[in-house]
Amino acid sequence: MTTPMNWHKSSHSGPEGDCVEIATLGPAVALRESDDPGTVLTTTPAALDGLIRAVKADVFTGRTEAGR
Repeated sequence: MTTPMNWHKSSHSGPEGDCVEIATLGPAVALRESDDPGTVLTTTPAALDGLIRAVKADVFTGRTEAGR
């Protein structure tokens, strides 16, 4: 029998329901879009941390905090 995952979403998410949800899955982290809950992406906590840090640093746009 499969144990249901306990999904969490940010307190910043609006009532429309369009947000990313996160759950732990053993040693992994599971992510899903609330509008498409059947599609789940799994990753490691370290990889997710690296992605979040890169997004906050604007690595993908080429901008930096100093350039804003």
